Amino acid sequence: MGMLTNITRLWRGAFGSLATGGFEASQGNRRLRTFQPSRLHLNTLLVGAGATITARARYLVRNNGYALNAAESWTGNAVGDGITPSSKISNARLKSRVVGTWANWTDYADAEGLTDFYGLQRRAAREMFITGETFFVFRPVPPSLGLPVPLQLQLLPTEMLPLTKNEVLANGNVIRCGIEFDGNGRRVAYHFLRRHPGDLTQPDLTSETVRIPALNVMHLMDAGDAGQLRGVSRLAPAIVKLFLLDQYDDAELDRKKVAAMYALFITTPAPTEPFDATEEDENGERVMDVQPGQVTMLEPGEEVQTSSPADVGQTYEPFQYRTILQIAAATGVPYAYVSGDMLKANYSNSRMALLEFRRRVGAWQHSVMVWQLCRRVWERWMDMAVLSGALAIRNYEAKRSEYLACDWLPPKWDWVDPLKDANAEIAQINAGLKSRTQAIAERGYDIAQVNAEIAAERQQEAQLGISFQETKAVPAPQPDASQDEQNNQTIEEQQTT
Repeated sequence: MGMLTNITRLWRGAFGSLATGGFEASQGNRRLRTFQPSRLHLNTLLVGAGATITARARYLVRNNGYALNAAESWTGNAVGDGITPSSKISNARLKSRVVGTWANWTDYADAEGLTDFYGLQRRAAREMFITGETFFVFRPVPPSLGLPVPLQLQLLPTEMLPLTKNEVLANGNVIRCGIEFDGNGRRVAYHFLRRHPGDLTQPDLTSETVRIPALNVMHLMDAGDAGQLRGVSRLAPAIVKLFLLDQYDDAELDRKKVAAMYALFITTPAPTEPFDATEEDENGERVMDVQPGQVTMLEPGEEVQTSSPADVGQTYEPFQYRTILQIAAATGVPYAYVSGDMLKANYSNSRMALLEFRRRVGAWQHSVMVWQLCRRVWERWMDMAVLSGALAIRNYEAKRSEYLACDWLPPKWDWVDPLKDANAEIAQINAGLKSRTQAIAERGYDIAQVNAEIAAERQQEAQLGISFQETKAVPAPQPDASQDEQNNQTIEEQQTT
């Protein structure tokens, strides 16, 4: 048995060496000896590091212009004016009532009264960029308040759900990172703190938690790892570079400030015979007041020296550019959006960067914002509207899935040249490559509503005797390829210079 064990160990050792040697990334040679990443699951890492990452991300957004610009640019592109619903109810009159009731309710959706439903979308997108997640709690309200539908939403930051709350309950359920799971691994509740742990303006509230059923909570996060329970800040890969670049900029500003100060240093071989032009200030220090055009005779052996702080030369801007490029890549936001620098871009490379950025944003809109927030709010809102009598829908319970069918339309992204884009869209519709429904939906509008508005305008024009010339597509001038290349070459030469 002992011999067999030794043979097994030898075989495993040889097999392990052969397997490891097949991948350079797994080797432990001189270059990779210090590269020993943790093998712990992301949930375990977040328990120890999540609070620090969140605090540092919030600090940078408050104090660093690049971090703030990245957060605001992501939020503006991800949500804009809001992702709006387009109900698929076939009955035109019923659909009109549903849309009208929804529009009235959105103004009262925020339990804090700071914004409307679409403003809550913006706040949620911003929170998810900074901290990686956020929470909404459904709050039914008394009918006496007079809301169109007795329902509101309360936004809670990630700090309200403690990462360190991990325990086994008496009923067999398990709390992991503040989230309670049943025996089947389903989320059944969230254990929120009664107040923000860092908000000292509520001294009467303790650090105890309150259990809220998962049915009343919307947990918004973009999970990247399988089994991930809590979110990670989008700024996490860029936090170190943002902080160090900020320190480098401050040091460079101080260096420039010192260099701009004209300083003189006088040396004399005979300290017992002080320089005649010097005086003592209130602190007893010897100083000399130098006037413009002043000529002062020095004693033999005395010398005047000026300060010459070291200069970084031509390396400052290239170093900054490359560092901000790394920050842009880490956050997924284009360089121009992070830095606000539009001089290093022309139409072609700007469009390429925006196409990639908008593909990512579009995927995030569908899988996170629409799926985790908009869809659930619409379902709860419809149920509450029918139960409260705000909407009278016959056979709602039997046909609930039909009445809940809805498309969510994000705002349209505009390009640099809207005339070319409009003409291209008209050509696609005329060629049958795109429908008006699709084109209008891409602009964030519902075709039924647009058609109704157009019909009403036409009727009003006829009644008032007003006639507008039919709008036709204006042919866009054909660009000169050689001129475009020349312009791009000129821009590149300016950048190089």
